[in-house]
Amino acid sequence: MLDHLIKGATVVDGTGTPSYAADVGIRDGRIAVVAPAGTVTEEARTSEDATGLVLAPGFVDPHTHYDAQLFWDPYATPSLNHGVTTVAGGNCGFTLAPLHPDRPADADYTRRMMSKVEGMSLVALEEGAPWTWHSFGDYLDALEGRIAVNAGFMVGHCALRRYVMGADAVGGQPTPRQMDEMLALFHEAMDAGAWGFSTTQSTTHSDGDGQPVASRHAGRDELLALSRAVAVHEGTQIEAIVAGCLDQFDDDEIELFAAMSAAAGRPLNWNVLTIDAAVPERVPRQLAAAERAREAGGRVVALTMPILTPMNMSLGTFCALNLIPGWGEILGLPVPERLEKLRDPDVRAELLRRAGSKEAGVFRRLTDFGRYVIGDTYSPENEGLTGRVVRDIAAERGLEPFACMVEICANDRLRTVLWPMPTDNDPASWALRAETWQHEDVLLGGSDAGAHLDRMCGAPYTTRFLGDCLRGRKLVGLEQAVKMLTDDPAQLFGLRERGRIEEGWHADLVLFDPERIDAGKATLVHDLPGNSPRLDSRPIGITAVWVNGVETIREDVVTGAVPGTVLRSGRDTRTVSTK
Repeated sequence: MLDHLIKGATVVDGTGTPSYAADVGIRDGRIAVVAPAGTVTEEARTSEDATGLVLAPGFVDPHTHYDAQLFWDPYATPSLNHGVTTVAGGNCGFTLAPLHPDRPADADYTRRMMSKVEGMSLVALEEGAPWTWHSFGDYLDALEGRIAVNAGFMVGHCALRRYVMGADAVGGQPTPRQMDEMLALFHEAMDAGAWGFSTTQSTTHSDGDGQPVASRHAGRDELLALSRAVAVHEGTQIEAIVAGCLDQFDDDEIELFAAMSAAAGRPLNWNVLTIDAAVPERVPRQLAAAERAREAGGRVVALTMPILTPMNMSLGTFCALNLIPGWGEILGLPVPERLEKLRDPDVRAELLRRAGSKEAGVFRRLTDFGRYVIGDTYSPENEGLTGRVVRDIAAERGLEPFACMVEICANDRLRTVLWPMPTDNDPASWALRAETWQHEDVLLGGSDAGAHLDRMCGAPYTTRFLGDCLRGRKLVGLEQAVKMLTDDPAQLFGLRERGRIEEGWHADLVLFDPERIDAGKATLVHDLPGNSPRLDSRPIGITAVWVNGVETIREDVVTGAVPGTVLRSGRDTRTVSTK
């Protein structure tokens, strides 16, 4: 007997081949039968008519930071609501484990680092996770049996360094003995099921003390030693971030990525490739890393988002504006001093000069302040400004746009929420995206779901992309779009029997209405531990989601079931070699 039978669905199976009408039966967590519509006669405990609906494999998000959130939110919302059934965590060199058993303060350091570098609520981190683990295996075991999604985790370079070197991890170099200890610790994590090695060399990543995170102090020899260690383990990979990921790689970064991947004999993915027709040289420069890696015997894969993900800004709290050269010093001052500086025309002029400089890199796209939209405001003086464009307000007041924006924010004691309008929403940029998506070393993803919670909401990229493919720009057909969200990432990670609708494979499935599939507008909710805020987006047109054959979502309501698997390398992943 089948556990559940989905009848008459339009099956888009993840392979990119044409859709077809079929009955799909589920038994014991697997897809038991896929047969022409109306031909399955085996009894089922439950069934539903899916005529007119699309049944696809569950979506795979290759870049998330759900490492902490899964403890207080086992449903990985809103990703699960948007059809994501498998998430990859432990990215960017940041993980919650291992933690040294003799240094309890390391947990506090890790929480403060994650709060700063990944924009997670410190209160939520303190109150929402148990912090009872020491080894990486302990951490994975703490999640086992209590999550609704499938989740795999890299082991982060920062945690490895901190465990072995203590406070010297920031600023120091490991002794030969410490390097041996770090490699032993890494192998222990891999034996427990870590997916691979993640690291960051990005200049934007600083810890809770404002210092460069531990992995930024690692030299090339250390990075290559850890990369070689990846090769020892089945079903593994590398994820890495360098400063050039934000704009354009330099030659040394390209060589580093190629060498790391070749040393491991495993794919290395990085995030995120920003595609903008106004900077036509960026895409070929970034993909030069993939070409060089293939020459060296490796493979470097760029993640890129298929939607424009709005990210709000603030002059009051840490955000991307702080990362513009020269801005962090001003925006990091106490509020009274910050206000005084921002009101100074000479200071503003210097900030604008630095914002428009070449050294600002990709952050230049955030500095057309006339194109900012005013979000939430908090003072009588700003009443009626929400939703208005700064350029229009500035014209009314006879002010330069940045001066006008500062005036508005000052009225709110810098609490004003600011939404920059995208600069790359033009037909040429979308045509360049569609072309770039076809490259063999480009993969859709980079949502950062679980991080930067009050700034952005990238999790709904799956539903928004499908809606755009079906009823919007139609840059990709439905079958190919589904493949890009399912089988493509599953193949990169070597997921065993996931990413397609095929008899015998795991029943990770999403059922949706092709006439409605989309994502709602991001809104601020206060549902994290400690009543902390995050941006949330509701799905449109998602009927149901199954993880390992168990219904987890029905009409955007979680069922309470937690059938997800902690995916462990080797057992749940196969080796994807670069050779």
